[in-house]
Amino acid sequence: MARPIRKIVLTALLALPISAALLLAHTWWFEPLKLSWFYDRVFVQQLLESPMTLSSLQLLDTTGLAWYSDRLDDFSIAQEDRQFEIARKNAVIFKRYPHDDLTGQDQTSWRIAEFNFRQQAEDERWRWHSYPVNQLFGIQSQLPDFLINIHAVANETGARDYIARMRGFPRAFEQVTEGLNVREAKGLLPPKFAVEKTIVQVRDFIAPAPAQHPLAKALESKLAALPAGKISAQTQQALMADAVAVIERDVYPPYQRLLQHLEALERKPLNNDGAWSLPEGKAYYEYLIAHHTTTRATADALHQEGLREVERIGLEMDAILAQQQIPGVTRAAKINTLARRSDQLYPDTQAGRETILKDYQAIIDEADAVSQQVFDLRPKLGVTVRQVPAFSEKTAPGGYYQPPSLDGDRPGVFFANLYKVEGTPKFTMRTLAYHEAIPGHHFQIALQMKMEDLPFFRRASGFTAYVEGWALYAERLAREMGLQKEPLNDLGRLQAEMFRAVRLVVDTGMHAKRWSREQAIDYMVEQTGMAANEVTVEIERYLVMPGQALAYKVGMMKILELRAYAQSKLGDRFNLKDFHRVVLSQGAVPLEILEQVVREWASI
Repeated sequence: MARPIRKIVLTALLALPISAALLLAHTWWFEPLKLSWFYDRVFVQQLLESPMTLSSLQLLDTTGLAWYSDRLDDFSIAQEDRQFEIARKNAVIFKRYPHDDLTGQDQTSWRIAEFNFRQQAEDERWRWHSYPVNQLFGIQSQLPDFLINIHAVANETGARDYIARMRGFPRAFEQVTEGLNVREAKGLLPPKFAVEKTIVQVRDFIAPAPAQHPLAKALESKLAALPAGKISAQTQQALMADAVAVIERDVYPPYQRLLQHLEALERKPLNNDGAWSLPEGKAYYEYLIAHHTTTRATADALHQEGLREVERIGLEMDAILAQQQIPGVTRAAKINTLARRSDQLYPDTQAGRETILKDYQAIIDEADAVSQQVFDLRPKLGVTVRQVPAFSEKTAPGGYYQPPSLDGDRPGVFFANLYKVEGTPKFTMRTLAYHEAIPGHHFQIALQMKMEDLPFFRRASGFTAYVEGWALYAERLAREMGLQKEPLNDLGRLQAEMFRAVRLVVDTGMHAKRWSREQAIDYMVEQTGMAANEVTVEIERYLVMPGQALAYKVGMMKILELRAYAQSKLGDRFNLKDFHRVVLSQGAVPLEILEQVVREWASI
């Protein structure tokens, strides 16, 4: 009997790799046997379609195994068509899986996937109603930013891949321009200011000599940062010579062609009106509200809510300004006076900048300790504070968050922009730190990355209304935790909340109620106290990204609404730690699904 048994075992062992290969092939090409496998297949297939996303994750880029690291994404209409077709087919497959018996996180995953497929169908309808080249983003800034800030050069192969990606610029620009031509033929023209400012941006980009161009200097810096002897000096010189030649031959010409395209577009009858002026503009803006807020809110309702919030927050701000006897006729004038006051400013020196970083770190460390009162679900890694790199500080925001590494070696980082020290008055610092670090983005994003029991697509999701809504909620929560004791610090919190409340008014005002660009600028300056040049940048952002700015305040209000509901429903059984655990343990989700989850939890 021993020999037949041995034969059976050996046959089974030999069959395992074959079975595994067949199962893998079935999962990849046909309908996966499990819904969770389907989620992972869709996520991985989407990932593999984007070499630039793969490089941003840097999973293989420094190993020599990154087959994709010499390529740019495919920006063609044909590729976009293909992605929509794949999404439609996946939606059909998804509907075949039974879901009535799903519970807990499995049920939430199904709801999110179903939401995503509905969203993709709407996205296809409005695919041409966008401005893919504008003063804030587009191929002209996306590609150099990617190479300078994301592309890894760990060895000679990485440097050659950097150069190869620059050789791909002509094809990428041609693909994007193809889409611009379709939009213009349909009468979907960008705002006048966006064309004018992008023209200046492109002209500035091709102004330096190739050897002095930021793309060349960035490669030079990446090579210089390598360990001594990693690449010989002779090879480095050859690489740099090749890079300079490619910049002149393959980078500058597509920028010049884009410049000519924009100059011709500038001569057309452009305006600075909102989405209402586009073909089917009203329906398009309704779609954008749903897309960005992940709710069924209407433009009228959001506008009125914004007006109410502006009035409420304004009264609180005015009370503090009066109490502190800040001189000035208007709220804006008083805040500007305060922001320039000597006790609110650090020295404009390197020592002053280092003090700002230390003070930010102290604020975050204090928040981390106090937050234990209301959080029992917390990231293992902390947050460190760094200055925004010099090469990007002129155009970077006042602060931003970088998540920790997946391997646990790198903590979360709060980058503070100290390009202009006067842009960091002390009364605003705490609110920014709470938003970007603790208990804001760090608590939410760092936790989500480590939720290994969730499908990959949920660990990587980033619904703006949830993500930014949580960070704005965190600003208010910090005050409830006793971290905004000084009235001026609370003024900083209120100013930040006012900024988000005003967005509800001006975004809906410009895109649904036909406010002019200038009317929106005047209103925002008056209510927030921000400088006119800062406000202009913001208003022009809302015009090229309709609806996106609504997400922040909508997300915060929804979380507060759900907290109030849970308190009312649970009464004495309500515990803030439990509420935060429920909200954070989902990862980023659409607000309508977050509401379902919280209401179900509160009803148990």
